[in-house]
Amino acid sequence: MKRKKAAKGSTVKPVKAPADNAAAAEPTGTSAEPTAKSAKRTAKSVTKPTAKPAKRTAKSAAKPTTESVGKPAAKPESHLAMVRRARRINRELAEVYPYAHPELDFRNPFELLVATVLSAQTTDLRVNQTTPAVFAKYPTPEDMAAAVPEELEEAIRPTGFFRAKAKSLIGLSTALRDRFGGEVPGRLDDLVSLPGVGRKTANVVLGNAFGVPGLTVDTHFGRLVRRWKWTEQEDPEKVEAEIAAIFPKSEWTMLSHRVIFHGRRICHSRKPACGACPIAHLCPSYGEGETDPEKARKLLKYEMGGYPGQRLSPPADYPGKPAPARVE
Repeated sequence: MKRKKAAKGSTVKPVKAPADNAAAAEPTGTSAEPTAKSAKRTAKSVTKPTAKPAKRTAKSAAKPTTESVGKPAAKPESHLAMVRRARRINRELAEVYPYAHPELDFRNPFELLVATVLSAQTTDLRVNQTTPAVFAKYPTPEDMAAAVPEELEEAIRPTGFFRAKAKSLIGLSTALRDRFGGEVPGRLDDLVSLPGVGRKTANVVLGNAFGVPGLTVDTHFGRLVRRWKWTEQEDPEKVEAEIAAIFPKSEWTMLSHRVIFHGRRICHSRKPACGACPIAHLCPSYGEGETDPEKARKLLKYEMGGYPGQRLSPPADYPGKPAPARVE
């Protein structure tokens, strides 16, 4: 009887350990091997606890907690909500820039057409500093069509890419003289048929010289409408088509001016002044730039930062100072 009691008493509770540790699954003791019944209890005590944690782990992986993610994923914005937000941005920009205007100096459609062609890959300020001498020498399409290429190149050299631009200017002036009686046409199809004139240039001329609504998709416009999640398109014509579907036609020209003004003054390419942006509360990209208000204010340009604008002869209601006439 004592031997049986000793055998029974020699079985101790198994050590809890990971299931892959075979040694830990064996009971410890000082006497005989465990009986079949105690061995069955031992196996049950080792394998049973490991199943439930595995189940809980799978469940927790499928359903992450707030702590593991940081914060719940935001609900995707519907198209209707985006359109409403886009139109509200336009309304608020209209209050910020009631004086928004084309920043190229011009007195007639031909001067605006020439200035817009020259503005490619340079600033409007540099164009405005260059065109007074150009227009004095070549005031009409007939005059520019008859220009000596080398002389025109020298006159527009400060704007960069002067050889290609001179070729385009002589070509479009010749087309205006020969096909349109020396007058700039007021139709999109006619304008884009001119050498060196694309949809962007055509829409600038139509909207500001003829009062025909048009969207000017330049680098500033494209950058901002993508930051604001109005479109994901990169191609200017596709951008134009998608933005045109959001706004009524009557808003196209002024919307272009407001967006471009905002891109030049606050929402810069490399370092947007997020902390000084009046529409930050509507911007899904807030935080890409400087958010500290004091530091952001130092990034503001032109009249927003207290500096001269790009026009030598700005409109009467423009709050900034005229640009310097000298080419630097």
